[in-house]
Amino acid sequence: MRIALIGQALFAQKALEALVAHGEEIVHVFAPPDPPSGKPDPLKARALELGLAVSQPRSFKGDAAYEHFNALDAELAVMAFVTIIVPERILYAPRYKSICFHPSLLPRHRGASAINWALIQGDAETGVTWFWPDKGIDTGPILIQKRVAIGEEDTVGTLYFNRLFQLGIDSMLEAIEIIKRGNAPALVQDESLATYEPPCRDEHAGIDFRKPAREVYNLVRGCDPQPGAFAEVSGRRLRLYEPRLEAAAVPPSEPGTILSLTDEGMRIALAGATLVAGRVRLEPDGKKASPAELAASGALAAGTRLKRAGD
Repeated sequence: MRIALIGQALFAQKALEALVAHGEEIVHVFAPPDPPSGKPDPLKARALELGLAVSQPRSFKGDAAYEHFNALDAELAVMAFVTIIVPERILYAPRYKSICFHPSLLPRHRGASAINWALIQGDAETGVTWFWPDKGIDTGPILIQKRVAIGEEDTVGTLYFNRLFQLGIDSMLEAIEIIKRGNAPALVQDESLATYEPPCRDEHAGIDFRKPAREVYNLVRGCDPQPGAFAEVSGRRLRLYEPRLEAAAVPPSEPGTILSLTDEGMRIALAGATLVAGRVRLEPDGKKASPAELAASGALAAGTRLKRAGD
């Protein structure tokens, strides 16, 4: 099948490699513009290695972009991790239109931070969806979905790289085979089940230790690795990573109190449980460190109470 690939980052690179290995004809690759650092996106780098034609549009709007795309005579456009707006006339130009990847069970968790919000909101399962995009944000009919359970200690990083990433690549190839057979479904999303959340940023990542332990824990793992859930100590932001939830300390301590700092992690009292952060980052330092390192440097100590940002 003649495929135009639109995407970015490692996921799109692996999608490209899988499509080539599957015997598909890649008629063009659309990658992001090079950043100021000059280091090209992994998709662009791999496409050039494979001798494929590459474009790096800042926008798909306008007649010139449409005419270029339409002239490719693609049978299908595959959108693998796309953040740029693609107009409908381009989406619908190929013979079989376009399919788009999304790391959630649509219509739940539409938006750019689907994995973050699935964890923050305490979902028991998630998955991947390939759908037929339209002018809305993640609103088009569903082609194929795959489900996975969310583990008790999953973070955004572990859930994506250990399960959803490869599941997305495998289901892409399955979707293409379905399309080739001529019986591809287009299941309209149930709007009564739809949710949409904004990109998960610092404005959502501040920890309120007055909340129930499970909510605090879900926020920390739902912000790991980005943006990093944080509290304040001595006017500095302390970001927490690699969390675990353990039984409450006896005797109980005020939520937000650092109970201990060891090689195993920083133990922090919560309301009814103990949060263990395996790695932390004390800004403005840009590197993660073990809690024991910060304790040895004198930057943190047991008994210190962490505060919510702004308190």
